[in-house]
Amino acid sequence: MKGFETPTFECETGNYHTFCPISCVAWLYQKIEDSFFLVVGTKTCGYFLQNALGVMIFAEPRYAMAELEEGDISAQLNDYGELKRLCLQIMTNRDPGVIVWIGTCTTEVIKMDLEGMAPELESEIGVPIVVARANGLDYAFTQGEDTVLAAMAHRCVERDLGSADERQPVRSPLSKTEYSKPATVLPAGEGTNPPLVLFGSLPSMVASQLNLELKRQSVRVWGWLPARSYTALPSLGAGVYVCGVNPFLSRTATALMRRRKCRLIGAPFPIGPDGTRAWIEKICSVFGIRTKGLRERERHVWEGLKDYLDLVRGKSVFFMGDNLLEVSLARFLIRCGMIVYEIGIPYMDKRYQAAELALLRDTCRDMCVLVPRIVEKPDNYDQIQRMRELRPDLAITGMANANPLEARGIDTKWSVELTFAQIHGFTNARGVLRLVTRSLRRNDLVGDLGWAANPAEAEGDNDPLTQR
Repeated sequence: MKGFETPTFECETGNYHTFCPISCVAWLYQKIEDSFFLVVGTKTCGYFLQNALGVMIFAEPRYAMAELEEGDISAQLNDYGELKRLCLQIMTNRDPGVIVWIGTCTTEVIKMDLEGMAPELESEIGVPIVVARANGLDYAFTQGEDTVLAAMAHRCVERDLGSADERQPVRSPLSKTEYSKPATVLPAGEGTNPPLVLFGSLPSMVASQLNLELKRQSVRVWGWLPARSYTALPSLGAGVYVCGVNPFLSRTATALMRRRKCRLIGAPFPIGPDGTRAWIEKICSVFGIRTKGLRERERHVWEGLKDYLDLVRGKSVFFMGDNLLEVSLARFLIRCGMIVYEIGIPYMDKRYQAAELALLRDTCRDMCVLVPRIVEKPDNYDQIQRMRELRPDLAITGMANANPLEARGIDTKWSVELTFAQIHGFTNARGVLRLVTRSLRRNDLVGDLGWAANPAEAEGDNDPLTQR
């Protein structure tokens, strides 16, 4: 059947119902431990950061807001002088290893020359300044990380493959005027594979788990983008292989291939036991390495998920589209036995996600189900009409649609929770299912107590609000 062979792609004309991409500072400042993020925007941007990230205020986050006033927008003030004053204050208070300027919609509209000011100010104050325009023109909020990593890829030093020892220390990417601190020496390992750099921001523990899984297959990871420290950014160049861990990093992949001449390994993403196994297999196949015990490792993980698989098998899910993780999560849930009615996604890069789409097709074939249709830039109004007809057991959606759907008797899961949760690798598959099934488990518990999970279904309920 044709449905088993090729996913059906559709494109609607809905607005982008996602967070602003400047929210990427929420996880990047924690990953890059010597960084400081300066968001250049209006008071609206400041209100967003204050509300969205305010829960982290007690952790003394390393980010701040440079608010543009009317004089800045009308070009009556000296942007360079103000940014210099702020950067000097940041250096005095925090002494960062790198300052990242995050441009916003307003800096785009007034054409503020952040890229032109950054090199001059960098040479003047002696601290590297990276410019990333993570503004609302992106399709999804997770693409803010993509913009930052693409900018950092340009700051990685060139790898000299002609040297006698490839493991020698490389010069630090600190600044154009200061190269006193050497970067971390590349770790010695048993793997003899060509240089491999993984890109994507993951918690250090999850990154270590993926490193360990590859090490078990005799594959050595030479570095990560981003690294925990700006001075430890990996060296890049021709002959360096790169592989992504998140499906929203297409801009970074393009920069690594076209600008840094790296070789991209097009693999599915390590989400779920099936995706992690396929990710490792693809890397090993590129290096000519035969995997050892990988299928048994995956089988063991699936056996540990049996209690969750019994709960989700036969249940239906509808992805409204929010964070660009939808295809990978849908593929994993289909493998778990769930029915996916629709995969809404704000933006689909078919080249970067080609391996993931192929794995989705193979998964549907193995599970004897049709490949769900993929709707790019979905219209939320039309989606809600389709959900009224399909009545899915669960909708994975942005926060804006969660309460209206709950009021209509459809259980929801905030997709932003899956963005911040640890979902990569073999060991975190259980965490994904724990998040996805939280409302399903709650409904089972409420049903056991003899209560109606949906107030509108309670006998004798005449409240017009619950019957709407």
